[in-house]
Amino acid sequence: MYAFKYHQPKTVRQAANLLAKFPEAKVLAGGHSLIPVMKLRLASPSDIVDINKVEGLSGVEVKGRSVVIGAMTRHFEVAGSQTLKDVLPALAGVPGSIGDPHVRHRGTIGGSVANNDPNADYPAACLGLGATIITNKRRIASDDFFTGMFSTALAPDEIIVKISFPVAKKAAYQKFKHPASGFALVGVFVSKRGPDIRVAVTGAGSNGVFRVTSFEEALKKRFSPKSIEGMTVTAEGLNTDIHASAEYRAHLIGVLARRALAAA
Repeated sequence: MYAFKYHQPKTVRQAANLLAKFPEAKVLAGGHSLIPVMKLRLASPSDIVDINKVEGLSGVEVKGRSVVIGAMTRHFEVAGSQTLKDVLPALAGVPGSIGDPHVRHRGTIGGSVANNDPNADYPAACLGLGATIITNKRRIASDDFFTGMFSTALAPDEIIVKISFPVAKKAAYQKFKHPASGFALVGVFVSKRGPDIRVAVTGAGSNGVFRVTSFEEALKKRFSPKSIEGMTVTAEGLNTDIHASAEYRAHLIGVLARRALAAA
């Protein structure tokens, strides 16, 4: 690693002030995204702002017709929340397949969303449910939040404090995961909330998480696997790597979307 200065603020305001003061600073939450790239010397932040001691950033609660999850809530806490299982079980099921127990006990939902890894699961859940990302400054709709691979609408001194997920009438997530890392080669989250139908895909797009509008339009008539039977997604713009070709990922999107619809 390169040399850096370490800060451990006690409030969100203190953390935001440090980010504003040091433009090359990075936030440390669970550390499973930041620490590996620092060890490989692919990132060299001047300062590390550790928000693990900031109070009030974790927990799961129901507010009206939404579930609000604090940004520092660990993956295992999301998966084990009975509150979430009761009102939005599809979301509770997402973190169970993330990494291994060590990762799930340190990684946070806010860190995953802020990092926007193209193979991460939570971005699909956010986009697939129409979540609102709440920062220390504003509320950002998920459709506007994810702007590209490892890229979001967050300003340099902006910190995610919580995420609000609307409670969907029907929802499910299915993924085809890499057997070693647990990352999604392709993951598909589907949901139905009144007239709002969403199909979000992670792991496949070269520009990160995205929605399949053709599937969404077809599902407005009937929210069923049969509604998208025979429909395909173009391989253009999808990832090709040593694990799967763009064509194979395009095929998986259709397969996993139908499985998710059946589960929902």
